[in-house]
Amino acid sequence: MREFAALFKTIDQTTKSSAKVAALVEYFRKASDPDKVWTIALFSHRRPKRTITTSYLRQWSAERSNIPLWLFEESYHIVGDLAETIALLLPAPEQRSEYSLDHWIRYNTALRDVTEEEKKAAIIAAWNQLDSDERFLYNKLITGGFRIGVSQKSVIKALAKATEQEESVVTHRLMGAWDPFAITYDQLVNEADGKEDLSRPYPFYLAYAVEKDIAILGDPSDWQAERKWDGIRGQLILREGEVYLWSRGEELVTDKFPELQPLAQSGVGNVVIDGEILPYKDGQPLPFALLQTRIGRKTVAKKHLQSAPVHLMAYDLLEYDGMDIRHEPMRQRRKLLEEVVQKVNNERLLLSPIVLFDSWQQLADERDASREYRAEGIMLKKVDSPYLSGRKKGDWWKWKVDPMTVDAVLLYAQRGHGRRANLYTDFTFAVWSGEALVPFAKAYSGLTDAEFKEITKWVKKNTRERFGPVCSVQPELVFELAFEGIADSSRHKSGIAVRFPRMKRWRHDKPANEADTLDYLKAFLKP
Repeated sequence: MREFAALFKTIDQTTKSSAKVAALVEYFRKASDPDKVWTIALFSHRRPKRTITTSYLRQWSAERSNIPLWLFEESYHIVGDLAETIALLLPAPEQRSEYSLDHWIRYNTALRDVTEEEKKAAIIAAWNQLDSDERFLYNKLITGGFRIGVSQKSVIKALAKATEQEESVVTHRLMGAWDPFAITYDQLVNEADGKEDLSRPYPFYLAYAVEKDIAILGDPSDWQAERKWDGIRGQLILREGEVYLWSRGEELVTDKFPELQPLAQSGVGNVVIDGEILPYKDGQPLPFALLQTRIGRKTVAKKHLQSAPVHLMAYDLLEYDGMDIRHEPMRQRRKLLEEVVQKVNNERLLLSPIVLFDSWQQLADERDASREYRAEGIMLKKVDSPYLSGRKKGDWWKWKVDPMTVDAVLLYAQRGHGRRANLYTDFTFAVWSGEALVPFAKAYSGLTDAEFKEITKWVKKNTRERFGPVCSVQPELVFELAFEGIADSSRHKSGIAVRFPRMKRWRHDKPANEADTLDYLKAFLKP
């Protein structure tokens, strides 16, 4: 655990990718194999499930620190992070242990089915053996809230250097549904990639956003354009009469979309298709909000299958007849994809249409019409490009439509977390409905640190009521919010829900009575 805590501290204290990679390489060369497996798992978002509720942890920590619970809660609101609050308040450890990361994760897992008193005794015993840095990480593991500022690409690069393998090989081996409790380091990283794992996907290729004049991409004839569909990126695997569906987050979601399972009987052979999981009906995509009603459910009810029927919009082919064809140019993969979709001949598998254009202005016009297709914009792919791994600049670009915007009034404020724990950064916004302000969105990003500091001073002077960590404020400040989509919602008082709201700018020039209305927002809803 000590080595893992030192690694975490090194990575957390630098913003340089090269320094993070160097620290990871050194760790992977020295750490025990079980700890390396868990480090890879944790850094790729494979966190163990929480075994202790946070209410118990707050109570036990307050008792162990010999302070009243109300003081612990006040400290928590100031610090902004439960794991850090506990680590700061606990007394010094009574002894030190040399137990590994693997030991403490399995120690926590064993607490799942024991009594409350046994859990309490075990947690306090663990706290008594760990220093402050180790306790912080241990608490993150208990709560299931472990996160770290290091990219998957950096982890792969470090593993490749430590094992003297190609990055593409390591990337592929880390894909799939491997279990850190059951797999060894050699099995995960060093053993040859066999065909026995029929469900294993390929790493996804990710596009960069267009930020400059689109004309810098050169001759339009060198590019293939498609709609940027508003769904969930997915990889459909058809091998040996079986079907597997993976999300971009490396989650196996086959059971969540049973409509696609009959594709296993298509007789098309072993193929892997990259595409977009879309709610689709009557010849057009449905709002993304309908797909959200199915995300996260353990079982999909009949009503969800009827209200949000799912299709896969196919736009690339990675494997054909059991052969990896990612090295083939885009134009060749497209021809084979068209052949596969035609052979499958199932309404659930759609071919993403190519958007024809002769000039960049013509494509700009197509981009402006994206919302008519319930699309987010345009995807551009060089016709001679291979299918690469991860985010690579040059061959794939996403050209999204400008976000929708609304001028809204700040109603509620809450302190942030981590380095923002002393600032009010999390806000609830409202628009007018007649004479009343109706909350409709929460946002916490988009402003500078200086602006957050200025707003924090204003909130302290203009707080009306407190509801725990949340303050209601005088309805005076107006902000322009940007958002990517909007849909009807029965769960919200406003009757709508917006996607990815963030603060675009502080409208110092606009009084609250000139903010936008709920009717203005509802006008964005497509009939």
